[in-house]
Amino acid sequence: MTQTQETPGNLAAHSLRREEAARKLKFSGNNGFQVELRRRVDEYFRTTGLPQRDCWQMYLKTAILLGLLAASYALLVFVATAWWQAVPLAILLGLVTAGIGFNVQHDAGHKGYSNSPWVNKLMAMMLDVMGGSSYLWHWKHGVFHHTYVNITGHDTDIELGAVARLTPYQKYRWFHRWQHFYIWPLYGIMAIRWQLYGDFAEAITGRIGQHRFPRPRGWELVLFLAGKAVFLTLAFGIPLLFHSWWVVLLYYGLVSLVVGMVLSIVFQLSHAVGEAVFPLPRKDTGRIENAWAVHQAETTVDFARHSRVVSWLLGGLNFQIEHHLLPKICHVNYPALSPLVEKTCRDYSVKYTEHPSFWAGIASHFRWLRQMGRPETAPHEGGREAHSGESLSWS
Repeated sequence: MTQTQETPGNLAAHSLRREEAARKLKFSGNNGFQVELRRRVDEYFRTTGLPQRDCWQMYLKTAILLGLLAASYALLVFVATAWWQAVPLAILLGLVTAGIGFNVQHDAGHKGYSNSPWVNKLMAMMLDVMGGSSYLWHWKHGVFHHTYVNITGHDTDIELGAVARLTPYQKYRWFHRWQHFYIWPLYGIMAIRWQLYGDFAEAITGRIGQHRFPRPRGWELVLFLAGKAVFLTLAFGIPLLFHSWWVVLLYYGLVSLVVGMVLSIVFQLSHAVGEAVFPLPRKDTGRIENAWAVHQAETTVDFARHSRVVSWLLGGLNFQIEHHLLPKICHVNYPALSPLVEKTCRDYSVKYTEHPSFWAGIASHFRWLRQMGRPETAPHEGGREAHSGESLSWS
């Protein structure tokens, strides 16, 4: 009998799997809610005959957004000759770029754009053109965020380091008392960070927050580097042929600030708010008390469900509960599915929360930032101390 030889690469892979297995949280409870929701959703599509993916509305929206992207970029780089022309074009380019992220890349990254894997892969790579990495996004957002929503130390989307405190269990620092004022422009800088530094650091270290993940290799590494090369060419190489370096840096910064602020704020409205819960695993079992689907619904908040404009612009991310429960369904279906999801939540006594408008969501996020910036909410400093299995929400 031949014995398998352990290579350094195999040993490293086994060590990574053991470490992640030790960190992986388990969810408790009955999954009856999830089973019934899936049954009702399947019945909806069966009776209406509508497609879950490959929706014509999504392809039309993609064409519109890509056309606007190309037009705003071309006008900014090749046509604009004065600041009063360039500034509006740079803002428009940033907004359209964020819109492609919300609508095209996000659906495709969750395999909700098309039934064809190669179409999903191609559309997901729009993030690489925007300066990010579809490979790292899959791990950071698709795996670590969507699995462990609002769980401190596990959900990487709510970990901003020392800059801000978004959960009751993160370390408090004295300057957090002003975070509800200073965080907004810093949201914009985050796009520049992942474009020029963060993605490279994570790809090299194989670590996102406290999680380890497989570093990109083979074709994934080729696509990662090619995506960065395309982005750098579009952001700096081509513009430098026509404009001074300081002009290129100025408008790159403006576009990126718009992208970062819009992306960050929209995603924060659904989780970093007082109406969402922030559970901790039980100390005795290491498990989350709720079933996975119940956890998804209660850690998430919808906003502006009845605004067609918001739904179109944000790629259905205002229907965040529906998205977390049904991530592989194209977002154009969310407005019709929302009443069904809400009713199923009510039938199973699962918390379903929404803000009536986009601005109500902004106000809630502002209040939560202010709440988390108060010293009395800090762990071990006179605030609430989490007991085993506690879910915390200040609504």
